[in-house]
Amino acid sequence: MTKTLQCISPIDGSVYAERAVMDPDMASALLARARQAQKAWAARPLDERVAMVNAGVARLNEMKDEVVPELAHMMGRPVRYGGEFGGMNERSSYMAEVAARGLAPIVLEDSENFDRRIERVPHGLVGVIAPWNYPYMTAMNTIVPALIAGNAVAVKHATQTLLVGERIVRAFHEAGIPEELFVNLFLDHAGTEKLIGERSFDFINFTGSVGGGRAIERAAAGTFTGLGLELGGKDPAYVMDDADIDWAVDGLMDGAMFNAGQCCCGIERIYVAERHFDSFVEKSVAWVGKLKLGNPFDAETTIGPMANRRFAAEVRSQTEDALAQGAKALVDPKNFPEDDGGTYLMPQILVDVNHQMRVMREESFGPVVGIMPVKNDAEALDLMNDCEFGLTASLWTADPDRAASLGAEIDTGTVFMNRADYLDPALCWTGCKNTGRGGALSEIGYHNLTRPKSYHLRKKQA
Repeated sequence: MTKTLQCISPIDGSVYAERAVMDPDMASALLARARQAQKAWAARPLDERVAMVNAGVARLNEMKDEVVPELAHMMGRPVRYGGEFGGMNERSSYMAEVAARGLAPIVLEDSENFDRRIERVPHGLVGVIAPWNYPYMTAMNTIVPALIAGNAVAVKHATQTLLVGERIVRAFHEAGIPEELFVNLFLDHAGTEKLIGERSFDFINFTGSVGGGRAIERAAAGTFTGLGLELGGKDPAYVMDDADIDWAVDGLMDGAMFNAGQCCCGIERIYVAERHFDSFVEKSVAWVGKLKLGNPFDAETTIGPMANRRFAAEVRSQTEDALAQGAKALVDPKNFPEDDGGTYLMPQILVDVNHQMRVMREESFGPVVGIMPVKNDAEALDLMNDCEFGLTASLWTADPDRAASLGAEIDTGTVFMNRADYLDPALCWTGCKNTGRGGALSEIGYHNLTRPKSYHLRKKQA
């Protein structure tokens, strides 16, 4: 019997899409052809590669009317938000614009005697293992610069968003990218790990869970395959005593609840200066109370179902554990009768929380946030750093110097001031601790998708 991958729609639990798992030999053959095609692709002028990748992105945009409802079916995002095209286009355009700078050689000497320079050359074949929560943006963060840099690319998408890799590859092929160069793989975990262990890839970028990252590291052990890993997060925010509270509430509640809280850099814990605590909490509860939980195809829905019953069950478990330990839930369930105990999960705000509770330590990845009062910057800093993850931290203050000083002490990849939950494509997207390693976007993103190659050319023989 042929093994299949099934996407179970969170809307109603039905099988939305199904694909056969690729035979490992078939996948290996596809990757071998991609390696062959890569040399000719890398030999093309950079401007030509950029133009062809831009055409692929444009073709994908032409599929918007199919992509948006497809996403709603697969992972539950309300159609009112129009998919991920805004962020995807911003990032793709920026990476195309800075390609020449990011890939420019470092010329040390170009004299009559010597040519000494360091060039950036493609790894060869880049594997992209993409997640379901922002399936287009996260995948394109690597696909676009990897192709522009001269690599071949193989994408393997999460089963929950089974059709995304297939669609991206089809769009790029229809725009003229060679079919052999850019391939989509339907693999289970065992097949993926087998290919990694056989050193089928020269570089792998994975976005997903800490457990998934560990599995990839184990599979790659001894192969010396380069890895870029964006794993878990438990991103904090600190609302200082000089913050604009209304602005902070609006930004942080959106950062905590958008996409049903299923954001890599979503806000999961908030620390508020004591003088503003009551006001901040009151206004946050009012903000969340205006959300509308429901079917993602309903135009009024602002928060759809979580992508999988298992994900929702974990958020409920963390919340129940916190309540059993003395936390207080402030959002009234009566305002969210659509919560069905399955994928449809009401948003929640918790107070009287502490760091002994799972909801303040472990990644929730759902629409729940804990809020604690703090006496000063020192206490807030200790709490923000009391975490195994380090993706982003959000500071809310009128004082940029204070934010910069405090931000320097936070163990994190990105420090935000007066905003949250946003990827600036000009800045390196990176993390520390159990959040992973490497970096995407910015000119540094090109450095991670290439390797340095030095030339020391003596022009005269005597």
